[in-house]
Amino acid sequence: MISRQIPKGIAKQAKDASLPVTMRIGKGGVTKQLVVELTEQLAKRDLVKLKANRGLLSNSTERFDCFEALAKESDSILVHSIGNVAVFWKS
Repeated sequence: MISRQIPKGIAKQAKDASLPVTMRIGKGGVTKQLVVELTEQLAKRDLVKLKANRGLLSNSTERFDCFEALAKESDSILVHSIGNVAVFWKS
């Protein structure tokens, strides 16, 4: 994976707890529509915060792999992830 520089301001915003969750991965899991919605939201805003339902992605490796795949499919960057929450940025 090619690492792109993430500006400090973007990284700081991504870690801010007040950034609202605007997307959820529900019981249907990752679908094409979820990728389309992520891409559309990234076109409208700098950062998109996504939360996976508890228990959907069972371990940290599975969660990270899922978030990385979403970033790749939406042509964005995974800026921050912790637990079931990930923040994506369209550079």
